[in-house]
Amino acid sequence: MRRAPLIANVMRLTGFVALFVLSLGVAGYAVAVYAFLPLGAALHPGMLAAFEAHRTGIYAHVFASAVALTLGPFQFWARLRTARLGLHRWLGRLYLGVGVLVGGLAGLFMAFHAFSGPAARLGFGLLALAWLYTGLRAYLAIRARDLVSHRRWMVRNFALTFAAVTLRLWLPASIVSGFAFEVAYPVIAWLCWVPNLLAAELLFNRMQNPSLKGS
Repeated sequence: MRRAPLIANVMRLTGFVALFVLSLGVAGYAVAVYAFLPLGAALHPGMLAAFEAHRTGIYAHVFASAVALTLGPFQFWARLRTARLGLHRWLGRLYLGVGVLVGGLAGLFMAFHAFSGPAARLGFGLLALAWLYTGLRAYLAIRARDLVSHRRWMVRNFALTFAAVTLRLWLPASIVSGFAFEVAYPVIAWLCWVPNLLAAELLFNRMQNPSLKGS
């Protein structure tokens, strides 16, 4: 009988560690590539022209999103919230004010110039809008001291932040599967975030307590 809670705790801890590793890994990769390599060094050739024409937009999106990816996992660390509430609040301000607001606005701008046509542009555009909207709802909820709603909206928001990770999982998977980049990219523009958001909602539907519990 005691094995079930133990297994659940191990699975929760494993998921939490994976969240940290993947988020920080992709954030570090993005910063390294865009800070130290020439623009376009890790891009499909078809994307280079838009990136070159809108350097400010792409750099703002990449570096602000890296802030969100780096800080986001810490916001779900229960021990940090309990022991260092002031730090939790400041990290939340940076996450929403720099990561989501700047990254989302820059991402919305760059979505209009996304490679591979209208389907990709619409997918990335809706992702940016959903990211900004859920961030705003999380902020308004905490201002109203509605902790339950705040946690729900923050989980939705980070599910969208995590699109930066799932995008980089889908891209190599599509290449290995033999799909042409031009065909796969518009699909990935939706796959990188819609399943994330659905998973977050399913998680809420199955949890009696909406708060996430880290180790």
